[in-house]
Amino acid sequence: MARLPEEFILRLREQTDIVELFRTYADVKKRGRTYVCCCPFHSEKTPSCHIWTDDPHFYCFGCGAGGDVITFVRKMDNLSYIEAVRYLAERCGLEMPRQDPEAERGAYLRRRCYEINRETARFYYSYLLKGPDQRGLRYFSERRLKPATVQKYGLGYAPDDWNQLRDHLRRLGYHDEEMVTAGVCRKSDKGSIYDYFRGRVIFPIIDQKGAVIAFGGRVLDGGEPKYLNTNDTPVYSKRKNLFSLNFAKNASSNTFILCEGYMDVIAMNQAGFENAVATLGTAITPEQARLISNYARDVVLAYDSDGAGQKATQRAINYFGEVGIPTRILRMEGAKDPDEFIKKFGPDRFRMLIDNAGDALVFRLDKCKDGLDLDTEAGRTELLRRSVRILAELQNPLEQEVYAGRVAEATGVQKDTILIQVRGFAKRRQEFANQAEFREIEAKAVRRDAVNPEAQQHPRESRAEERIIAYLLRFPSEIEQVREAIPPELFVTEFHRRVYAAICQADWQEFSLSLLADQFSVDEMSRITGISAQNAEVSLSRDDIQEFAVLLRKAQDSPVTGSELTDDDLLRAVQNRKHNGQ
Repeated sequence: MARLPEEFILRLREQTDIVELFRTYADVKKRGRTYVCCCPFHSEKTPSCHIWTDDPHFYCFGCGAGGDVITFVRKMDNLSYIEAVRYLAERCGLEMPRQDPEAERGAYLRRRCYEINRETARFYYSYLLKGPDQRGLRYFSERRLKPATVQKYGLGYAPDDWNQLRDHLRRLGYHDEEMVTAGVCRKSDKGSIYDYFRGRVIFPIIDQKGAVIAFGGRVLDGGEPKYLNTNDTPVYSKRKNLFSLNFAKNASSNTFILCEGYMDVIAMNQAGFENAVATLGTAITPEQARLISNYARDVVLAYDSDGAGQKATQRAINYFGEVGIPTRILRMEGAKDPDEFIKKFGPDRFRMLIDNAGDALVFRLDKCKDGLDLDTEAGRTELLRRSVRILAELQNPLEQEVYAGRVAEATGVQKDTILIQVRGFAKRRQEFANQAEFREIEAKAVRRDAVNPEAQQHPRESRAEERIIAYLLRFPSEIEQVREAIPPELFVTEFHRRVYAAICQADWQEFSLSLLADQFSVDEMSRITGISAQNAEVSLSRDDIQEFAVLLRKAQDSPVTGSELTDDDLLRAVQNRKHNGQ
């Protein structure tokens, strides 16, 4: 693949605001000279992802994800290097330089998927309003949707026909295989192409950037399946997206309302609750919980009260707990779902319902009674055991006191006795967690390093190489001098040698991490950024670099492997050499 001009990459970096880019996916806060947020790539309750704006880059001290703006988009949206650059270029109005068509194939296919989705949404919307089959309009009218709401969501209707959409897209110049890849058409066993959605009202699914990425279709004649959804495509993953997030993320409320169905969300939005979202034909996933945590401070669960809804509620509580998002439970009397409740009682009553939504912990404690006969000693004992495990999760002693009182009423056991059990269980669980954490640290110590596997065999040399790289990332003006003193051949580990060689080939006056992004994978860019971030507070001088070079030369002369050396040991060894005049 031909490299993009450095001038273009540097312009792209300068014109891309990394903080605003992150805000598309996360709640970013300023902290001193940097910015922080909860990492979009793993579940956490406190921010460990740091963003720097001078040479725009990020690094998560929790999971190790890091890189520049290009790496961030690649990792966030699962794009190739060229696709990520193209997205950022379009975002800031830059024209992409010409590239080898073969290298652009993946980006081209994704672009065609977006175009096909956009044209498909227009086709369904137009057919809903102007087509001869009026069943879709009647359905939305019966559901009391206003024309403005239909337009806002781009709702549509798929003709009850096998090839109208296919023929329409063909006339626009799209190929059959592209339609199949985008998910709007299917291929039969005989090889013919046919429309995937037929005789259904259509709900376009739009991502945070405003692009149509998929569709949901509801049948109107009682057939099965009731809902049909786009399968995963190059531009869509049902596990990682949410219906109506494009509206909810801009809502004035910091509370999200999580629903089960598209119509619940649309009805709430029409009634003034733009902070409603729904999953996409599946139960809540960890990825969706993490996505919501980037925008909301708490979540109200508006699931059905049947068995499936109760299971979904419990799963959601668990996932939101992992990302530190408080949850409340909506309890509706006289209606089966939010859509019906709003129609029967109005938006003001629904707002009161939201404001008075119950604590998720009360829901969990009530669920502890399921299947138990509380008139028996065995039943009350089991209820106590289940309740104690839940109360032990609480960090606030005052909360433990309050909820222990509820359990005392249900079991007939004194509150003080319950609190003793709760604190004892919490202590045992913490001890177990500490042991598990220690085992994980031990496991990491012996786990193979996928990015730099030679580091384990050469820990001393690898750490010296890291410090040299960190020094050049901090002081790019020293590249020429260090390159003359330390040829890349001195590096013992292949990965560090590649990084060092790439830095040495760069023009120090224009150096940026973004100039490395096309030469290294996403994981490798994370490691490079980590080298810079983890050594940010380490004092490094030209003399230190010379001493590290001595260590590398000695390793070439008499290689020694397997020695364990901490970071402090490494610096101490360098200082000792200085004092001893070596």
